[in-house]
Amino acid sequence: MPVSPSSTAQAAREALGVRLSHIRQDAGLTGKELSARCGWHGAKTTRIQKGEAAPSDADIRIWCTVCGAEDQVDDLIATSRAVDSMYREWRRVLRSGLRQHQEDVNTANAQASLQRVYVSNVVPGFLQTPAYATALLESITTFQGTPNDVAEAVGARVARSRFLYEGGHRYAVLIEEGVLRHRFGTAPEMAAQLRHLLTVMPLPSMSLGVIPFGAERLVWPLEAFYLFDDKHVVVETLTAQVNVTQPRELADYAKAFAGLSTMAVYGDHARALINSAITALG
Repeated sequence: MPVSPSSTAQAAREALGVRLSHIRQDAGLTGKELSARCGWHGAKTTRIQKGEAAPSDADIRIWCTVCGAEDQVDDLIATSRAVDSMYREWRRVLRSGLRQHQEDVNTANAQASLQRVYVSNVVPGFLQTPAYATALLESITTFQGTPNDVAEAVGARVARSRFLYEGGHRYAVLIEEGVLRHRFGTAPEMAAQLRHLLTVMPLPSMSLGVIPFGAERLVWPLEAFYLFDDKHVVVETLTAQVNVTQPRELADYAKAFAGLSTMAVYGDHARALINSAITALG
């Protein structure tokens, strides 16, 4: 079973802590001595070395200065920032609202030639109607307790759909059948969202597969992930956005997508599942 990307991010934090611990040891300092010279509590040193706390840029600078390892500052700061970007808590990402994050996602979409997308919970953002996006983002805002800029965020999210019609962008999308049944907004709004899926299915840029409830599982249901050009994967968990760039992990996600693809139905069979979900809405 592939290693959880959140576990990989934690392992990277721990590896950074080990590097800092080695620098301290090479300087002949105990944790207590380093803490005293840095001017902070010993517990902070312990947490950093164990990967339980992320050091700030300033922490790294003073740590290296105290240990006479100023030549390692730039590399350690770059490493720390890379680790920080791997695992980004939603409360931090969305602290000023949803709009900025949506614009950041749009940038990633603009730069990708091929996106392979798997979702088990909601319709992907670039396929959402304004009403569906509004209902979904309102629920996220309420849950996260972040500033309510849903109207602006919806505009940014829906604007992402333009890449479906622009040259140079291709989308391979897999959705679990449950996505068709999880209702956001009113029944008419959800029906309109499902009809929109039928509208985009014939686009040259789009391949849309649905994994039926009764399909024999070759790959277990996963959290939503977006694979950009074999270069970058974004995994969305309840509490965080996990960014994966390690080649081995990218290969795992590509392998998972391939396995999930064999379980999906396409064309008329997929349209039948979507139409059945529309009918169930009454």
